[in-house]
Amino acid sequence: MTRFLFASVAVVLVACSPEEAPAPVVPSEEATSAGVPTVEAADDGRPRVVFLGTSLTAGLGLASEEDSYVAQIAALADSAGTPIRAINAGVSGETSAGGLRRLDWVLREPLDVLVLELGANDGLRGHDPLTLEANLREIVERTRTRYPGTPVVIAGMQAPPNFGFMYTTRFAAVFPLVAEETSSALVPFLLDSVAGIPELNQADQIHPTVEGHGIMARNVWRVLSNIIDTLGAPGA
Repeated sequence: MTRFLFASVAVVLVACSPEEAPAPVVPSEEATSAGVPTVEAADDGRPRVVFLGTSLTAGLGLASEEDSYVAQIAALADSAGTPIRAINAGVSGETSAGGLRRLDWVLREPLDVLVLELGANDGLRGHDPLTLEANLREIVERTRTRYPGTPVVIAGMQAPPNFGFMYTTRFAAVFPLVAEETSSALVPFLLDSVAGIPELNQADQIHPTVEGHGIMARNVWRVLSNIIDTLGAPGA
């Protein structure tokens, strides 16, 4: 039920988050909530985890970049004794096609893991699920062509119900399909236990609050932590 409540209000996001031009990648020590992808210049041995996504990843509406689920995942990793270098490449309004267009720019810096959070805006705009599937698949393939063997985590999303049952079913099926066929890990639904819960979302009832981002972080970390463990400790 929670998922469909999210879907029923999320269509408003189309008007709230128009697709933007690719933002430049700039050095930063922390993830950003301003929609600008960031990378780290220094190599201190921590695995580099790039989060390529939409306003959900960028942290639209949050007071601080430290509130985003990306930054909160980094905190969870620290607490688990497996610190990571979290690189926020989220852009508000991004579609899977937009993410693919700026992929080469994002991949200019090395990475150890890619977390792929794209598709929400495709669903909100009624884009063809087959195109979404192709874009996600190409992002994974091009990432691994540039950095062979890179683990990928795909964050699942759902489409609003106004496009009909057939569309929403086809849309939701894209994420597990691409994950399986590309040997990627899957977060079944990024907004699980967040979508449709008023107190976990901002006034627009679309973008999560700090607490909502905390739940998203745990949703992703349950999957990502297993991958980080296989990468070994910094300096190993």
